[in-house]
Amino acid sequence: MDISNGSTRATRTLNNGAKMPLLGLGTWEARGEEAKLAVKYAIEKGYRLIDTASFYGNEHEVGAGIKESKTKRKEIFLTTKLWNSEHDNVKAALGASLSRLGLDYVDLYLIHWPVSKKRISTWKEFERLDSKKVRGIGVSNFTKRHLTELLKHAKIVPCVNQVEFHPYLYQKELLEFCTKNEIQLEAYSPLGRGAILRDRKIREIGENHSKTPAQIVLRWHLQHGVIPIPKTVRKERLEENASIFDFELSEAQMRSIDSLERSRHFVSDPEKYA
Repeated sequence: MDISNGSTRATRTLNNGAKMPLLGLGTWEARGEEAKLAVKYAIEKGYRLIDTASFYGNEHEVGAGIKESKTKRKEIFLTTKLWNSEHDNVKAALGASLSRLGLDYVDLYLIHWPVSKKRISTWKEFERLDSKKVRGIGVSNFTKRHLTELLKHAKIVPCVNQVEFHPYLYQKELLEFCTKNEIQLEAYSPLGRGAILRDRKIREIGENHSKTPAQIVLRWHLQHGVIPIPKTVRKERLEENASIFDFELSEAQMRSIDSLERSRHFVSDPEKYA
């Protein structure tokens, strides 16, 4: 994948034919007016991938930010997610999300966590969702074990698996599995909640490229074929995170960052979901 001359509008084609931007905005913990303005500003600065979830409690503000940006809806790739308590009525949960967003459809609808004894039946409900309301379906926090189980029953292969992924949690085996099965891996908490930005190796590589640690880490994701969705509500961070398409990490630098792997979760470990 050539991303050396890309931008926030560069895309990857998913297994359902949809084009998903290579970089997005996460909105976990963004609230109220702050969330709306962050989404609006991100879109104005060229972001086209916006991620939210029913659990985040900000779908209304995210939808408002999209509408106030004046950008055509079809140019935005919007993701929301089904929460753990919503598995028993998928259609109603989707309808509630769309109502809060104030929009007619989402580009991607994800099962937020692989809830035990429900994830397979829920996926079958996902496969039956109205394609006018949901353009693509996928999962979040599914491990290789969860995906292997799901693929035995699925008629439709998930087009995305959104997981915690960063240099301290370099899930190489999961990445290889998803790549083999044409499932796009997407990374939340790609900066390890800021902890990785203090790493000496990351800082040294950043100095070599005259880039910030965050830009180095996000570029590492892109070169691994992973789509990162860093969360922020600060304008300067939105701009900084987007400036990752004008340089390239060397193979040696990629290996150096890979070596930071320490199986460190900053969010819950999905393996606890039996």
